[in-house]
Amino acid sequence: MLKGKTILLTGGTGSFGKAFVPRTLERYDPKKIIIFSRDEMKQWDMAKAYANDPRIRFFIGDVRDKDRLYRALDGVDYVVHAAATKIVPTAEYNPFECIKTNVVGAMNLIDACIDRNIKKVVALSTDKASNPINLYGASKLCSDKLFVSGNAYAGEHGTTFSVVRYGNVMGSRGSVIPFFLSIKDKGELPITDPNMTRFMISLQQGVEIVWHAFDDMVGGEIYVKKIPSISITDIARAVAPDAKHKIVGIRPGEKMHEQMISTEDAPHTFEYPGHFKILPAINNWSRSGARIKDGIPVAHDFVYASDTNSDWMDVATLRDWIKTNASTIEKF
Repeated sequence: MLKGKTILLTGGTGSFGKAFVPRTLERYDPKKIIIFSRDEMKQWDMAKAYANDPRIRFFIGDVRDKDRLYRALDGVDYVVHAAATKIVPTAEYNPFECIKTNVVGAMNLIDACIDRNIKKVVALSTDKASNPINLYGASKLCSDKLFVSGNAYAGEHGTTFSVVRYGNVMGSRGSVIPFFLSIKDKGELPITDPNMTRFMISLQQGVEIVWHAFDDMVGGEIYVKKIPSISITDIARAVAPDAKHKIVGIRPGEKMHEQMISTEDAPHTFEYPGHFKILPAINNWSRSGARIKDGIPVAHDFVYASDTNSDWMDVATLRDWIKTNASTIEKF
């Protein structure tokens, strides 16, 4: 599907972009990938790796600026929307800025994609959008709703929108593994709560579920990758087996456990071998055979949460992953 096509990636200099770009170039050989982001230095650094690849283009811009999006989308076939204000405490202390990027930015992109006749758009979401308790999660839930409804908003224009939702990306910038690695030599690691659990997904898995969404989507689906859970204490043991644990308490807006599908979503959720699919409750789209395909309805009280997950990652598995991927884990 992506072969020979032009793809625009918002927030393209982030962790997801750094994984998506080389893998997509290798697998699909697109005509062009446009990296759209607002940090010129990150673009400068990333451009060095692709100095001899004519398929890569860089475009300074912000999703808050609709006019800039219109210009960047000229000639684009597909869009991956990864731009967001993502750090939970940052969003709590800078709520206006979070809304401008995560909500207004989503609205700008939807409008611009429809007007530019983009074929398909996949927006990245987060576990925190399911039953949110913090502003980041609430803003991403709003964003998810906007992209789902964008399919009706597009009318006869033909642009389709879907969402991919997943948990913590192992080794991504600002996440717990790079943080623990940066301080492991101190002999003590801060633990928010020993009972805390988190979903874990690799960047490769994150890229693959986006590819699948592009191939499978009809419009309005929220794709949820099946991934393992792990406790925060096991993450600490994997990084620094001999380090002491200091209980520091949960940060503002932080959850004890992550959730990606709520009981409210369950009546519209279907299961597949490697993922779940939440279908829109609006317009009877959750009854659409074209969207359901070979999916199996989940139980009416189904919840997909990190503490009740049936799949768990142990310390040895995570430690092996850290050793194997040491060179790609981003600095904290």
